[in-house]
Amino acid sequence: MRAAIYITPILLVSSLIAASSEPSVVYLWPDGAPGSEGKTGEEAVRIQPAGDHVISNVHRPSITVYLPSKETATGVGIVIAPGGGHSALWMDHEGYNIAKWLQDHGIAGFVLKYRLAREKDSTYTIAGTSLSDTQRAIKLVKSKSSEWGVDPSRIGVIGFSAGGELAALAATHVDEGTPAASDPIDRLSSKVGFFGLMYPAIPRDMPLSKDMPPAFLVCGENDRQNISQGLPELYIAMKKAGAQAELHVYTNVGHGFGVRATTKGPIAQWPQRFYDWMDGRGLLKNKA
Repeated sequence: MRAAIYITPILLVSSLIAASSEPSVVYLWPDGAPGSEGKTGEEAVRIQPAGDHVISNVHRPSITVYLPSKETATGVGIVIAPGGGHSALWMDHEGYNIAKWLQDHGIAGFVLKYRLAREKDSTYTIAGTSLSDTQRAIKLVKSKSSEWGVDPSRIGVIGFSAGGELAALAATHVDEGTPAASDPIDRLSSKVGFFGLMYPAIPRDMPLSKDMPPAFLVCGENDRQNISQGLPELYIAMKKAGAQAELHVYTNVGHGFGVRATTKGPIAQWPQRFYDWMDGRGLLKNKA
């Protein structure tokens, strides 16, 4: 087995910019994130043998912005939460690759780098810190919707594995904002227009109702039982509650498929199914 290769965050960002159409990194709190005071350690980045970038030690949460051309823009924007068991972030197949696919299809993608609650010696929490980062990312996109060509009512959130837990929490636990806040972003609501759960860790006691945002759900039949069985159970519970949802369970597929250039077969088409679902819901109003 080849040893993992370590590179600096600066080199990582430089390589990503060179490999894409110049995505930009925007910090959620430019002057420092609440709860990260005094934490100045550098992010740790390791490259897996297959080339995946895995990031940990996150103290300055951010989004990496992938905007489509003005000619192809649909007006939809999606915050993307990668997974990694809340102890790391698998940034490529559950983040950057997703955003590039969306960008190529006229959808703005915002890859979230959130703080990790289950990393060794972490002082962060999922329901507190990580969810707060997700809500802040949604608000930040709303605050720049005019600049980034996004309709505030058509901003969604999707997540993979542990990131799916955050997407589910963000979709069902709305921070309505504080009108008197000194920070204009804090005055905005974190409510989303839709959400997607890709082989997610499903939150316990997830509040369901007919008024929750519509959801796109996808997993593999060979995933862990709490996902391969739990996601269909969530779909049924959502439908019983009057919520709008679509579910896809792929044959002979396990956990962590994301988007990879090497993926073959029907599972490689799940992003197109997601796109078709958005189109069917009338979200892609500006589709070319």
